Amino acid sequence: MSSDVPSETEPRAPAAAGQHAFQAEVSRLLHLMVHSVYTEKDIFLRELISNASDACDKLRYEAIAAPELIAEDQRLAVTLSIDKPARQLTIADNGIGMSEAELIDNLGTIARSGTRAFLDRLAAEPQGTSSGLIGQFGVGFYSAFMVADRIEVLSRRAGSTTAFVWSSDGTSGFAVRPATEAEAASLPRGTRVTLHLKPESDSYLEPYEIERIVKTYSDHILFPVEFIGESVERRQLNTASALWQRSKSEVTTESYAEAYRGMTHQVGDPALTVHYKAEGRQSYAVLLFVPGERPFDLFDVERKGRVKLYVRRVFITDEAELLPSYLRFIRGVVDSEDVPLNISREMLQNNPQVAQIRKALTGRVLTELVALAEKEPERYAKVWEAFGAVLKEGIYEDFERRDQLLGLARFHSTIGTGLRSLKDYVAAMRPGQTEIYYLAGSNLERLKASPQLEAALARGVEVLLLDDHVDSFWTTRGQKFDDKPLKSLTQGEADLSAIPYLEGKSPETPTGDTGALVAALKTALGEAVSDVRVSNRLVSSAACLVAPGAGPDLALERLLQQRDQGLGLKPVLEINAAHGLVAAVADSAARGRSDDVRDLAGLLLDQARILDGELPQEPAVFVERLNRFVTRGLSGTGAE
Repeated sequence: MSSDVPSETEPRAPAAAGQHAFQAEVSRLLHLMVHSVYTEKDIFLRELISNASDACDKLRYEAIAAPELIAEDQRLAVTLSIDKPARQLTIADNGIGMSEAELIDNLGTIARSGTRAFLDRLAAEPQGTSSGLIGQFGVGFYSAFMVADRIEVLSRRAGSTTAFVWSSDGTSGFAVRPATEAEAASLPRGTRVTLHLKPESDSYLEPYEIERIVKTYSDHILFPVEFIGESVERRQLNTASALWQRSKSEVTTESYAEAYRGMTHQVGDPALTVHYKAEGRQSYAVLLFVPGERPFDLFDVERKGRVKLYVRRVFITDEAELLPSYLRFIRGVVDSEDVPLNISREMLQNNPQVAQIRKALTGRVLTELVALAEKEPERYAKVWEAFGAVLKEGIYEDFERRDQLLGLARFHSTIGTGLRSLKDYVAAMRPGQTEIYYLAGSNLERLKASPQLEAALARGVEVLLLDDHVDSFWTTRGQKFDDKPLKSLTQGEADLSAIPYLEGKSPETPTGDTGALVAALKTALGEAVSDVRVSNRLVSSAACLVAPGAGPDLALERLLQQRDQGLGLKPVLEINAAHGLVAAVADSAARGRSDDVRDLAGLLLDQARILDGELPQEPAVFVERLNRFVTRGLSGTGAE
């Protein structure tokens, strides 16, 4: 068995035999495991078998370049055995094994980003829902402490003459010592994990229980999983065949589900299964799953994929990036017949055969998603809810497939409560409408109440409400769908005049000199805004903010400012000249009351900021202004 937690640091030098402290994150994780109340404890065996299988995979790969590592024992397998009197369950493999330094690093630390967030989430998970998180994050070895009060790991790295024993009770650190002569002789290569079971875990000493768990979670494992019971001959519990190499007609829905759970470490069923064989210039088998729920690492900054590459049933790597990063939620296997078996991981990115597989695979996955969206829209809606924010990264990044991705996209809008496609939107466009209108922000409810929507709603125009951060980026690429450009309602001019108002929705027509009003507001606001203009977006609100025609819209500028990358562009203040508050500004300007104009202009700007979810730039000044006008209104004195 090799560790399921690869180290990102240089291996430590072998330490002297004795006690070692766990990394702080491991100690916290073990506390959660030892005191676990989770109901689905069976997953510990799935995790240990998966680790053992990985160890066999790694040895088989290393043996391509160094066949002597496997020469004396070429049959790789995972072996389970029980000792009822001693209350011990053992999981052994004859895979790559671990050195002393690897035992210390791999079983004493978690070298992975996001550890703290994972532990916080694990601690907060409701009872019985943690098993998916445990496996997804790669800490499956520690799940054994849910059922064992002590664990011993005997390991000898392939090609080494020495073996070592790692042991821990899960609470007081761990010890590593050289194996005795007898221990070393019993393990020519690989790893043996011995669990000293807790009294309440005695069911895992029953052969039928072991067989049930293997059939449920590990039947897809490529290597034989064999059981040796007390007075029972060795027998194989799994089919040990590559599921992806079988014909689809030979595979049951339950077999797919079992393989999915084993590959993804989740407990439910896949949302979509893609299984096929490609033949022609290249031959390869594919088995991919769209998870039923979000993987824990979906938003890791590294955006790495998790599809495994095999060559003729030999595991090569899970870092071949066989799908673009916006499809990183896909899990599964690609098994090639043509890629060189001895290809290095470094050469994979530039290998033309892998590049062809990558292109074909991406196209097939998107085609399958399109088919799901058309045939089973409710099921697809759940996929979009889980992974839509990631798929939209592709609209920004993948020009070649942009139209297909736009067709897959689903959005909240001002019509109804469900999600809408762009195809739905275009079909419902109003007479005279030539653009697809949207509003981007970070809060859906705030978007629904945005004053920038008013004129569009009064004309019966549907507006897409984009509340994912990525929406502020992909919409900057001059997108079109069905030759209809996408237009932000918070940027530049919004000319809706060709679209008639709904009956009874026409706004009041402003009276008076709007030119003088705009000039007075510009003078009062100075550098706080880039421009002031009469709005054609507003019906009932006094004012709103929009971005200038060039540069980012308001939502993107705010995101950039949060990262200290903002362009510092000042917003445009648009006013509803027919609104009473704006009329008061015009009246004060006409009477030469410059102080009142300044205060009212400040109130208009701060109100617009508040409606956009921002605070006034000077809250104290805002409150003083507001208090002055409220006091005047209550006293009936007006503005003198």
